[in-house]
Amino acid sequence: MSIWWSLHLRRDAASVPLARRLFLGTMETAGVDPDVCYDLSVALSEACANAVEHGGSLAGSEASGAYRVTAYLDGEKCRIEVADSGPGFPSLKGRSLTRPAPDHAENGRGLCLIRELADHVHFVNKPGRGGAVVSFDKILKWKKDAPLVAV
Repeated sequence: MSIWWSLHLRRDAASVPLARRLFLGTMETAGVDPDVCYDLSVALSEACANAVEHGGSLAGSEASGAYRVTAYLDGEKCRIEVADSGPGFPSLKGRSLTRPAPDHAENGRGLCLIRELADHVHFVNKPGRGGAVVSFDKILKWKKDAPLVAV
């Protein structure tokens, strides 16, 4: 069984719980284990919050005030991608994007959380027009009576 969906969302804080609820509904309906659903939904929320906060256009205009969430359930794996049209990650070379934030910092823990909750994580900058892509995947566990379990 394969399922995929994609959302095009405004860079607005209200879009984060919307994406999370849609994702959770899909995963629960498919019969994915609740612990796996929770881990992935927290990681998704962090990736969306990052896109909302940092994913503005390169020129600073509101014309590209959107981001995209795509989720793929394919067999025993779920992959989630969150892509924005902002300036991208400041530097992917020589700097850890998942270095823990200082204790006194009010933010900066989202990418670390994603890394802890998912099995594989990729942070890339889109070539050309710019933007960042956070993608992560996790091996799925299914409930005993899962209606859409992979066979």
